[in-house]
Order: sequence, then structure tokens, then C-alpha cells
Amino acid sequence: MSLQNRVDPWGQIHATPERGTMMGNRGGKFHRDDRTLGNRRWASHHWIACDLHWKGQHHEPMGQGYTSLFFLDEVTALAAGHRPCFFCRRKEARAFLGDRKVDDFDRQLHAERIPPREAGRVDAGGIRVGAEPDGAMVEIDGAAFAIRGSHLLRWSFAGYVESIPRKPRPHGRLLTCPSIAAILAQGYKPRWHESALSYNGEAP
Repeated sequence: MSLQNRVDPWGQIHATPERGTMMGNRGGKFHRDDRTLGNRRWASHHWIACDLHWKGQHHEPMGQGYTSLFFLDEVTALAAGHRPCFFCRRKEARAFLGDRKVDDFDRQLHAERIPPREAGRVDAGGIRVGAEPDGAMVEIDGAAFAIRGSHLLRWSFAGYVESIPRKPRPHGRLLTCPSIAAILAQGYKPRWHESALSYNGEAP
């Protein structure tokens, strides 16, 4: 049976056999002793995205230290409100945060995602997908799409499964928190799942 530890772009946690290419946590342990989840969905405001494998270290997905979560890729993790980890991804974390103080940023980000991102989301039909940066995610007709060049790539737990043109601009709502979208707009390059790499920014 799959553990409930796989995160979608809305930040919801599911039980599904696909594991993804990155892991992370939400500030500690919030699973129960039987490795199931109760009502809690985080332990603190420090939500991070980590390397799936780092220096041969091994851990239990739902062990004593923290509740491990898994993402298709970093684009998904960022959409769900996680930022790069300073322990296993120090170079990327520094590039992501710049001169920002970690705790201040995490508190600001937590205010944007809890309750669910009212500051960064608008009603369906409220924006036209156009100005958002590469690596951000939007919701269109109930599905999550990642922005990559001139494409919008439809997300699934197994990978990106469909491409639609970014123009003409469809209506949607921004899933990625505003603070993270601003960092993407400044040039931060997140990791993409291999299923997205065939889309090089040209129209299909």
C-alpha cells in the first residue's frame, strides 16, 4: 500500500505509487505512529524541497525525525509552497533566496499558502496566462499546467502529459505563491521532470 506522502501542485498530499524525482518536508514530523496522516499537514512554517538522494544517506519516509514528502519535480514543489533546502541544496538555496533571511521568507510564504493562497490566487477567468514566469504553475479548468516557454504543460503524478500553446492566452489562476513567482521572474531556474524537457520553448 502506498503511503500518503506525494504532493500535488495545490499542496495537497496523496497516496499514489509514483514517487517523483525530489523529496522534502514541512518542518518536522506530522504523521502518526502507524505512518498515516491525521488532520495535520505541516509541523512548522519551514517547507523545503530536497534532493531525492544525497551522499548515500538513507531515511525512512515516515520515520521518527520528519515526514518525508515527494514531488514530481522542483516546479511542483515550488507550486506547492516549498523552497530549496539549505542542507542538501545549499547552492540552489542561496541562488533562490539571495539576501533574504530564511525565517522571514518562510513566514511570509506561510502566510501566502495558509489559508490556501488567497493572496496569490484569483477566481477562474480572472487572469490571462501570459506574464507569469517560466516554472510557475497555473490552474485551468481544474487541471494544473506548468509554464515552459511558449508551452503550458499539463501536470500529472507520472509526468507532464500534454502541451497546449501559451498563446492565445487561456484564462486561469496562479497556483504558485506570489513570493516564489517573483523569484522565478528574477531568473531562478527550477528542476524539471524529464517529461518536460522535450518542450524547448517553441510552439508545438
